[in-house]
Amino acid sequence: MSDGDPSGARLFKLLCLLWLTGVSMRVTILAVPPVIPLIRAELNLSEAQVGFLVSLPLLVFALAAVPGSLLVHRYGTFRTLTGGMLIIAVAAASRGGAMNVWMLFAATVVMGFGVAIMQPALPTLLHEWMPKRIALGAATSTNGLVMGGVLAPALTASLLLPMTGNSWRLDLVAWAAPVLATALVFMLLAPRPAMSAPAELQAKRRWWPDWKNPLVWLLGLTFGANNSMYFGANAFVPDYLVSHGRAELIGPALVSLNGAQLLATLLLLPLAAKQQRWRALPYLIFGPISFMSAIGLALSNGVGIVVWAFILGFSTAITFAVMLALPPMLSAPGDVHRTAAGMFTISYSCAVIIPTLSGGLWDLTGIPWAVFVALAFCALAQTALGVALSRYHRTAG
Repeated sequence: MSDGDPSGARLFKLLCLLWLTGVSMRVTILAVPPVIPLIRAELNLSEAQVGFLVSLPLLVFALAAVPGSLLVHRYGTFRTLTGGMLIIAVAAASRGGAMNVWMLFAATVVMGFGVAIMQPALPTLLHEWMPKRIALGAATSTNGLVMGGVLAPALTASLLLPMTGNSWRLDLVAWAAPVLATALVFMLLAPRPAMSAPAELQAKRRWWPDWKNPLVWLLGLTFGANNSMYFGANAFVPDYLVSHGRAELIGPALVSLNGAQLLATLLLLPLAAKQQRWRALPYLIFGPISFMSAIGLALSNGVGIVVWAFILGFSTAITFAVMLALPPMLSAPGDVHRTAAGMFTISYSCAVIIPTLSGGLWDLTGIPWAVFVALAFCALAQTALGVALSRYHRTAG
């Protein structure tokens, strides 16, 4: 376990490891959308299968968060994280050898499991490595998550596909390599945990989320509202633009949405030390901004969509980073993994259910802007739930 307040070179090393961990949890997932046309053509995927392929990791995130808590309980944070990275690397690379859609789905499930077991381990790691700088660690790992989501789409078309002869198989194998390298770096440089105190050992005997604890549900639903807005926007903005005959804006809109997330996390880094004093402020400011963004998307049919996508991406990134720091801040020592597991189970279930309902609303009404109604309600819910969540006492800074 790291010092309570690492400084200097040690702090820099820990932050670099957290950043690389964040990248490894997203880069192989976001490597798929840019090559979907190539995969569809070779494996003869239907549109429904394409949609399932894209949403499958989120479903696994929800289902495997609690098993991730069990693994942290039994094997510790370090082994769970390194094991998760190795699973991601092997499964992500194996997608390149898929002979049919079912093999591709199977490899994606295993890859998603690797990410899912890392999710409750990451907040636990923040508590173990830097209990006095949790917000800084969370902002750094969030920046890594967002960077992983930006790098894969940005470099696939411009660099990897030309280098691999336009092969989606080699492209997916190539994106597994950075995750494998991160696992090796983690094994070489990450601090090993020290012996736990008796009280902490007693707490670590628990791994099943306390579903009766209102905090778990507040964390899960608030984070779920945030994730639903982000994934819903990524899913529906392209088709919404097509419905208005503005397909040429799909690229700029998605770059705007995801690029804004990167900008927000960069701006958060120097402000992370002040996060404990913010309390309800991020929800009261960025919840309404997200609501206005959802309404703006519904009312726009041109370049305005690119602008509102940027604002939505920025606002959801701020609240995402704040939420990621809360399990280690609000949980008792040794209890972070199961609180985080409950939060991720609920939140990613919302991220699957709410966009699905939004798409159903479009199908039912035939009105394209109807998909953004649920996102607007998510923004209002995030504001109200976040204010309630801010009343909980922080156990660490």
